[in-house]
Amino acid sequence: MSEHAGVTAPDAPFHYQRHQGKRTQWVAFGAALLLGIFLLDMTIGPGQLGLGQVLNTLLSPDKADIKSRFIVWDIRLPVALMAILVGAALGGAGALMQTILNNPLAEPFTLGVSHAAAFGAALAIAFGTSLLPWEWAQGYIITLNAFVFACLSALVIFLVSRMRGATQETMILTGIAILFVFSALNAMLQFAASAETLQQIVFWAMGSLGRATWPKVGVAAALLALACALLWRSAWRLTALRMGDEAAEAMGVNVTRIRLVVLMLSSLLAAVAVAFVGIIGFVGLVGPHMARMLLGEDQRFFLPGSMLFGAILLTVAEILSKIIISGVLLPIGITTSLIGVPFFVFLLVVVRRRSAA
Repeated sequence: MSEHAGVTAPDAPFHYQRHQGKRTQWVAFGAALLLGIFLLDMTIGPGQLGLGQVLNTLLSPDKADIKSRFIVWDIRLPVALMAILVGAALGGAGALMQTILNNPLAEPFTLGVSHAAAFGAALAIAFGTSLLPWEWAQGYIITLNAFVFACLSALVIFLVSRMRGATQETMILTGIAILFVFSALNAMLQFAASAETLQQIVFWAMGSLGRATWPKVGVAAALLALACALLWRSAWRLTALRMGDEAAEAMGVNVTRIRLVVLMLSSLLAAVAVAFVGIIGFVGLVGPHMARMLLGEDQRFFLPGSMLFGAILLTVAEILSKIIISGVLLPIGITTSLIGVPFFVFLLVVVRRRSAA
């Protein structure tokens, strides 16, 4: 039975406000949880810093000793912030792809964007090949190559979607085809690479937050803020799109345009995440499902919630990567899969039980 069933017209505003209040409380709870996990992440590491030392160093760096300031501001903080930004980007990208394609399994990993980015990075690692001729780009050759190939894969999906008779299923199948093509190309590069180069390619593909730097954090934060500003203006159009193409068009939404624009924007978010960190699976899949269960389909809450839960998931994965094996930092892609697979199965069971009730 619907949550609003049996609600009379005079009571409707009250019930609507109460429902919105619950959503706001869930978002606030998620934000508080993320803050707590972020502070926990900042305390874990070989430096043996307590929560009090971390807080004092964050709030008053000038008063902290050199060792604490170096560990907190130069080593741990960029990595912790990158985990939040990349998790939010992947969660948002997954939510957008699931919305415009009306497919609960759509995300950057399953649509081939991540694998395309991995191939671009592998080219740079194996041959030092840069797709951009500028001299300043040579210092960021792996990141830029990954970014360009991720955008190219999104462009292919975009062009296919503009073909006459193309449907949402066509776009999904195109993404799956891209996934297999770039998986094969990556395997071919690995087969031809030397042992040392192969190790670098495989390690990069597993994902790592250890490459985070303040310039990269700044770029990721700026692009994420830009995407959020653009998406906020389109929130009601995306909510209308969830009601079906015909209903959205009846409300004045240009369905084709919003779907294509959002596809490119979601691919941009995914490209930024993969270019800086490597291939990260399940965050773009599980984060949106958590948000949908708690916040519903209203994009004003669903999109921020997906980003929030994506950030929480990747930060938890970052913590686990440091504590699962003492003294060893596991690749973040491994830990996201370790926590993502069982959690996703749990979500599927819960959704199935709700549908049967």
